[in-house]
Amino acid sequence: MFKDPVLASNWQPVAYSHELTEKPMPVVLLEERIVLFRTSKGINVFKDLCIHRGAALSLGKVENDCLVCPYHGWEYETDGKCVKIPQQPASRAIPLKAKAVVYQATEKYGLIWVKLIKDQSDSKDTFFEYAEFSDPSFKTVFANPHTFNAAAPRVVENFLDVSHLAFVHEGSLGDSNHAEIPDYKVHWKENRYVSDEIPVYADADGTGNYTTLHYTFEILAPTAARLKKVNYENGEIFAMLFTVLPQEERKSTVFALVSRNYAFDTPDQYFTDFQQLIIEQDTAIVESQKPEELPLDLQAELHLIPDRVSIAYRTWLGKLGVTFGSEVKKKKEVTY
Repeated sequence: MFKDPVLASNWQPVAYSHELTEKPMPVVLLEERIVLFRTSKGINVFKDLCIHRGAALSLGKVENDCLVCPYHGWEYETDGKCVKIPQQPASRAIPLKAKAVVYQATEKYGLIWVKLIKDQSDSKDTFFEYAEFSDPSFKTVFANPHTFNAAAPRVVENFLDVSHLAFVHEGSLGDSNHAEIPDYKVHWKENRYVSDEIPVYADADGTGNYTTLHYTFEILAPTAARLKKVNYENGEIFAMLFTVLPQEERKSTVFALVSRNYAFDTPDQYFTDFQQLIIEQDTAIVESQKPEELPLDLQAELHLIPDRVSIAYRTWLGKLGVTFGSEVKKKKEVTY
């Protein structure tokens, strides 16, 4: 049984597509060791365990479209079936139980996604939209993967928190002298939560040009969210797809796509470096939060109107039944 059946049955980001080379790649997802590898058939994901003696398949190699165990050379096809055991004659039948555990995998938006629990009714292409990725009027860069020693829901909620910009990111995104957040609402729309446009006095991307930008947040999945910032004065739009790999209860890795419809002549490295600066500013704060798990009981902490996106996120996690990295409301004990 996986740590969290809800997250295990949802697509989770595990790596950028360009990170996976000809060598198998080990990843931890929901405390499950998995291995990613490429063949002529595409992306494949197994449990990182050889059925024979428990060696990590990620230490092996890919040969003839098979994943080869480093310990005894057993070869597994992409469907998990073992097709070669070097220690026995080729004429001898391979035991039917000689199979690797296979998980669903797909590529989307330049990321590799894995689903640990297969839902036969789901299409592999059932995904939320991030239109900027394929829109020729936008340029997209991949932010550096960044690991927090924090629960995934805490990391996602921090991304959705518009109020912290004026303080945690003062001088880079926000201004503490303009910290007020106007009232706004959050709406359920086409299987996701979407906020109203929130006017914020801010800097779009560290250029030092402060103005009123209009922020829209979308909660796309338990571990994925989207941000859109619009400057109506010049038509510039900044967008981001923010996704989190829940590795362990208190260890998570962020993958983010950063898109813009302006400054095409500016080196992409500038935007990569700026995003790295922002996420490093967030790290110490998020890792310091108590409790470490995100409280889903709305009575556990004080909330204000500017926290409405966070409230919607916590409420949704509670309805879905997410427990990994979250603190579920405890039932009151009844005494007689």
